Amino acid sequence: MLLACARSCIVAGVVALASLCLLGRPEGPAVTTSFAQDAGATIWTVPEIGALPDDANGRLVRRGRDLITATYAYIGPEVADRAKRFAGNNLACGNCHLQAGTKKFGIPLFGLFGVFPRYSARLGAEMTVEERLNTCMTRSMNGRALPADAPEMQALVAYIKFLSTGVAPGQLLPGMGTGKMPELDRAADPARGAASYANACVACHGPDGAGIRRSLPTTDLGYMMPPLWGNDSFNDGAGKARLITAANFLHFNMPHGVDFLNPQLSPEQAWDIAAYVISQPRPHKAGLDKDFPDLLEKPVDAPYGRYADGFSEQQHKYGPFAPIRAAIAKLKAEKAGGPTPPPR
Repeated sequence: MLLACARSCIVAGVVALASLCLLGRPEGPAVTTSFAQDAGATIWTVPEIGALPDDANGRLVRRGRDLITATYAYIGPEVADRAKRFAGNNLACGNCHLQAGTKKFGIPLFGLFGVFPRYSARLGAEMTVEERLNTCMTRSMNGRALPADAPEMQALVAYIKFLSTGVAPGQLLPGMGTGKMPELDRAADPARGAASYANACVACHGPDGAGIRRSLPTTDLGYMMPPLWGNDSFNDGAGKARLITAANFLHFNMPHGVDFLNPQLSPEQAWDIAAYVISQPRPHKAGLDKDFPDLLEKPVDAPYGRYADGFSEQQHKYGPFAPIRAAIAKLKAEKAGGPTPPPR
């Protein structure tokens, strides 16, 4: 979710008064500002949605973009049509997939259409783009799955397909995921994170992590600044409930308005703030014990058991992760009947 400092919050408020926020392979921050794949290659840029014609496809794509930026207004838990209440909280997909899914290292949605279907370790099987979207619906949005033929699902898929215009199937663009900063050689510390949260985040997200609603719930929905924990936030099965995902997202995107070229939080601050945020209460996702049928494929920062490596849930939640990776590598080598890899 969007963490912002007091300065960012003030700027956002001034702008508001004057004018009456899954996917992909993470990469490091040392990438060029262009989307060139190599020297002399054609530069890929995000397609312009405003240039789409006002036909059926153009309207469907725009509907998908609107569902990303204002999910709560169309399928949130407070919409008038109860049959449309698919999301279980008042977040927007754009709270995680920044700038409507177009920001580098802001968990972008561009270039993803040709990646699916793809193998999902969490599912233990191939996953379609619709199934991937529904993992967000049932985890980040703490709701229920959209039917594959629902107009909202069709619009979301159309938008992701549009954001993949000009991208070859299987091509990976720079800027996917949340980025990758150095890890700590210690466990991330929620107590240290609480102090950094109070300095950098509390003005916009509040001491209770409840965020700032746009207006009264009866007249407007959603948040100016989203909640980071509590009943209206993502549940404990979401990607943002994992330390590595949360910490890298914070480092490369927060305070609000920061990008990967000029991070403001140090890696240590980002790790500790993320630890503080994921240590807070949030909705529980039932059936997490069924995730990752092959436990050797389970991410090292999955904050819930079962595990194959013998390390505690506490260490999986906060790190350090190097010993866990070494143990998993050893178990994989033993399973394959090969030599045990050297310690790293």
